[in-house]
Amino acid sequence: MRRGLLLAVVMWFPSFTNAAAQDTTRAVLQLLYDNPQVRPTLVVVPVAGLDSVRTIVERDLDQSDRFELILLPMVSQPIEPGALNLAPYRAMNAELALEMVPAGGALVTVRLYDVATGLIRNEGLMAVDYTGTGEGRMTIHRLSDEVVRWATGKVGIAATRILYVLDNRVWLVDADGYGPRPLTPAGRTAYSPAWSPDGRRFAYTELADGKGYVVLQSLTSGNRVVLPGTEQTMNITPSFSPDGTHIAFSRVMNGAYALHKADVTNLCCAERLTGGRFAENLSPTYSPDGRRIAFVSTRAGSPQIYVMSSDGTNQELLVPFDYGITGASFAPEWSPDGLKLVFHRSMGSGFQVLVFDITSDRVRQVTSEGRNEDASWAPDGRHIIFTSSRSGGRQLHVLDLETSRVRRIPTPGTAQLATWSPRLSGAP
Repeated sequence: MRRGLLLAVVMWFPSFTNAAAQDTTRAVLQLLYDNPQVRPTLVVVPVAGLDSVRTIVERDLDQSDRFELILLPMVSQPIEPGALNLAPYRAMNAELALEMVPAGGALVTVRLYDVATGLIRNEGLMAVDYTGTGEGRMTIHRLSDEVVRWATGKVGIAATRILYVLDNRVWLVDADGYGPRPLTPAGRTAYSPAWSPDGRRFAYTELADGKGYVVLQSLTSGNRVVLPGTEQTMNITPSFSPDGTHIAFSRVMNGAYALHKADVTNLCCAERLTGGRFAENLSPTYSPDGRRIAFVSTRAGSPQIYVMSSDGTNQELLVPFDYGITGASFAPEWSPDGLKLVFHRSMGSGFQVLVFDITSDRVRQVTSEGRNEDASWAPDGRHIIFTSSRSGGRQLHVLDLETSRVRRIPTPGTAQLATWSPRLSGAP
């Protein structure tokens, strides 16, 4: 039906130039992209010598949740050079075709076709690691994200990674579940990892001898630096400011948790942001513009989500709650566009993930199966990762908020406290 609509549009304007036909087809395709339940069909053309690359790209595009993939078998013979014959893909009702052709060395020529018109929508020369292993996979993920941008104008999530906690250590895994590996030392207890805005380091709390100090660790070298002033008491839930110059965290003061922020550039100058001796203040998260911090506070009784200016002024309740129908709220995180918060709330016998729309002041429940908590946004603002018991143990799951599709990220054990990286422009 979607292909028929495209062909009808093209046939309706037989006098259009190629450019006009391409613009018209793109406009119709955009209608499909804007409806998450009607995704354009896409085929990745098989080319000998690129089997590993094609497999990863297909998986990336499928996990973007923006396309219906038509999967074809691998080829054993090279495709003859020349113009791509799109007729077989029209017969398959493909609307987009992605062609990748070796261009010498580590280069690949990438073309995205509108199958109905036969026109090339976008074309580029990209460097990839043909083996599809190790850090080389990130070059392929970036290719996939570029295709998503070509086709939809949206941000892709393939060239990202996820931090999480397993067996008291911080682990790292690619967004497609490849290559989980521990980052923090064995024999120590790590908690609450947080990405820096450039994706090159992370912060976390290390627990020892009844204290919790904030550690900054480089992803390239593994070098660790303890944030001065955090060694003497309990400091938890660190969060970077969007410009990477400050970290907000919660510290025990006079028997209660209070929010502080410190200068990361100069490793100094912790400043208290919340007061009071009879309320706990936890889990700060900066808005994308850095002007506000959302956080959890018990000042009205049960933990709920509040907001303040980044200097600690103008503190007020942010997310409405229903006075007994549901319970406490935890672990807020601001969406990349600054228009939503994701968090989890006690509901019935367990926790569920909810999304708060700041513009409409409405709360929407987005999970219901099992116990679900500690959600984190992908950089596309469309996907979240969270811990869920739906598969038996506590495992990481990814939810597409537009189609409600869920996939699991395999981990070698019980996983929790996942946080999604920004899009990575280079190997961390």
